Amino acid sequence: MCANYEPLAKSRAQFLNLYEPTFDYKSDLYPGYDGPILISTEHGIEWRSARFGLVPNWAEDIKKVKNTYNARSETVATKPSFRHAWSKNQFCLIPVETIFEPKYIDGKSHWYGIYRQDDMPFTVAGIYEYAVVNGEPVVSMSMLTINADMHPFMKQFHAPEDEKRSIVVIPKGRRRDWLTCRHDQARDFLVDLPSDEYTAAPKEQIKRPPA
Repeated sequence: MCANYEPLAKSRAQFLNLYEPTFDYKSDLYPGYDGPILISTEHGIEWRSARFGLVPNWAEDIKKVKNTYNARSETVATKPSFRHAWSKNQFCLIPVETIFEPKYIDGKSHWYGIYRQDDMPFTVAGIYEYAVVNGEPVVSMSMLTINADMHPFMKQFHAPEDEKRSIVVIPKGRRRDWLTCRHDQARDFLVDLPSDEYTAAPKEQIKRPPA
């Protein structure tokens, strides 16, 4: 489950064949922070600033919204917090540089950054939602996750007794298809991370890309 990540550095948007977002955001994001996402609109693919941690369209108090930063692919269609976004085909891409997960060494948790071996940014599959809370509009998102108990790379993260989970990466050639697909097609995109394309290092060793 990903609760911390580095979003796409604005200066590196060109590597995803994108123009830079026009809004500011932090370089190290946690649930409740705003970060950049890509969505499909009638005008094409556009940037949005979205809260990390999906706020259901029926929420009355944003402070009561907890643990919605990841959506399990197995239950996303039925969970009250996520099912509206899923049924309405509200799919997004979350461009990132690095995601962080705990790795247990000698019984202790150490945070590791997971990133592409070629150091290029990548796009994570997500769902997004619109809500109005206390009269204020809120755009929010959640990263979709899949089981990784048998994944040769991702199974090394999280506590030994916990189920292993992984984000889903949408590759370059399928980004537009993901943003415009229907929910009955979406599961075809929820495939394992290519283990030979990614690597990991302790968080303190990760070099941040220039903003």
